Amino acid sequence: MDAEILDGDLLDSVASWNPAPTPVGVFQLVPVRLERDLPLITRWMNDPAVAAFWELAGPESATAEHISAQLEGDGRSVPCLGVLDNTPMSYFEIYRADLDPLARHYPARPHDTGIHLLVGGVTDRGRGVGSTLLRAVADLVLDHRPRCTRVVAEPDIRNTPSVSAFLTGGFRFAAEVDL
Repeated sequence: MDAEILDGDLLDSVASWNPAPTPVGVFQLVPVRLERDLPLITRWMNDPAVAAFWELAGPESATAEHISAQLEGDGRSVPCLGVLDNTPMSYFEIYRADLDPLARHYPARPHDTGIHLLVGGVTDRGRGVGSTLLRAVADLVLDHRPRCTRVVAEPDIRNTPSVSAFLTGGFRFAAEVDL
């Protein structure tokens, strides 16, 4: 099943969100289609720098199981490719944080939206692209989800490049939680 089909009321149709101009190019969230995107996302998940935090290294079936759980769920999480200037270069999970187990660890508000980010290629890491994309995605969420007043994230505190990207992208540290 495709994310476009499931992406309805809970996340205000991520598939219909317009591309966003950024300082590094035109960015768009494109809901994942397993038959098209699984090999690329699996390759990214098997990068040692990614595997240490996403814990999805292994065969395509491991990545497929993780993504399929979202695609076959109730629409509270939409897996997306981040496409920059027509090139897939990142993986995002846009999710309803207020409906997620994360909500037990912070004062959740209705319609809080969460972001998970993986910058795919090594050449796209460490040069500020992640923080630019995080800012763009947060803006997209707030622009297209009128009931959402806050975008949240919970990067692994040990992943200092990711934490730095979120902070530089406009997020602020609120608390450290053990998930």
